[in-house]
Amino acid sequence: MNTNYQFGLLYLVHLLISADGVIDENEKAALLRIKEHEGISDTIFNEFANTIQSLKEREIFYKGIELINHCTHAEKIRTFVILYKLSEVDGHVHIKEIRFLLYSIKLSDIEFNELVLEAGRFKSFF
Repeated sequence: MNTNYQFGLLYLVHLLISADGVIDENEKAALLRIKEHEGISDTIFNEFANTIQSLKEREIFYKGIELINHCTHAEKIRTFVILYKLSEVDGHVHIKEIRFLLYSIKLSDIEFNELVLEAGRFKSFF
């Protein structure tokens, strides 16, 4: 996977898990599973963790979208399938998470129906 995909995914995952104002233990564990499953190196993960400390939420969002928009269509779909599945990790989907997903999908030129179809085929690693 390319670094645009990996960084973009991490930025958007960070925003999704913090959308409801609380990052619970299940969400933290899910972030680490994403890192492992997507083959994200410690170097990239640490750079991500350091970078988000100095950015505002809005900056993280637009940086994540910009990076994802430089990815292949398959990588974009994979990103949003992971986010879609991740939104369910804490047992409920918060309205801010829904808004975040819908707006992100729109900015990335992904069809929601395609996302739902792919999510149904995706074997979750959460």
